[in-house]
Amino acid sequence: MKRRDLLQLSAGLGIAASFAKSSLGASSMDASETPMSAVAASNPLHPPAQGRIPVAFLLSEGAVVIDFTGPWEVFEQVGVPGSSVPAFELYTVAETTKPIHTSGGMVVIPNHSFATAPAPKIIVIPAQSAPSAATIKWIRDATKSTDVTMSVCTGAFVLAKTGLLSGKQVTTHHAAFNQLAMQFPDVQVKRGARFVESGNLATAGGLSSGIDLALHVVERYYGRAVAMSTADDLEYQGLGWMDADSNQKYVAVRISTDGHPLCPVCEMDVDASSAPSSAYQGRTYYFCMADHKNMFDAHPEKYIHA
Repeated sequence: MKRRDLLQLSAGLGIAASFAKSSLGASSMDASETPMSAVAASNPLHPPAQGRIPVAFLLSEGAVVIDFTGPWEVFEQVGVPGSSVPAFELYTVAETTKPIHTSGGMVVIPNHSFATAPAPKIIVIPAQSAPSAATIKWIRDATKSTDVTMSVCTGAFVLAKTGLLSGKQVTTHHAAFNQLAMQFPDVQVKRGARFVESGNLATAGGLSSGIDLALHVVERYYGRAVAMSTADDLEYQGLGWMDADSNQKYVAVRISTDGHPLCPVCEMDVDASSAPSSAYQGRTYYFCMADHKNMFDAHPEKYIHA
């Protein structure tokens, strides 16, 4: 999903704060040396003796495709030695079964409404539109019996709106660290994390980070060998699923200068010759979009000191 589209989606969630930005870094850590290997081994999940593990992909308008299709493909691809039965039962769920328009124009008809969905053991929450009261209730109720309720990218905002993340450490897309912290001051935003786990709750960073969190969940159920085989079948060479702290290059906050102005809300590069602007305390600030100018104008002090 394009960065500007992601920011527009975030604005639609009623979010008002500054973002952080930097470049993507890959982990070079050997699989046998990664600390997450020990974490997965010491905190295993237990698959049922019979049957599949039900996984609900929660969708609403604007759902970001890679956020849910990446984890979907991971769970769909898992093969357990000695078993011919798929390990996971995958289905989409929404408030109703009306067609949903996702990012990029894909149309998805949900398999189930909240009223008909099987009880999930895993919930995947991608970036999407602001949740309704019914959606928040369904997440809260279903999470009481899940092994993992996981958000991907700015799906963390949806999960945070339930109150379940209060007091817990979380992460999100690197462009929304400050935004999440300012909208939900009772959560602890961790920069530089590929994913963060707290009990049966987990939050992944942006977009492709959901693939890593899904692989990590597979490892917790079935072990390192099955997870590595799944990644190999997918020809996925990322190692973030074995090192939750592999997003360290996203820790740094970009600094705006007169020669290289950044939007004070999201820290995106802007063209001062054509960008919307506002004056505050004798300085001119430039914005990547009108929505961010409006956010700044409402509370400029938040963005100057964020």
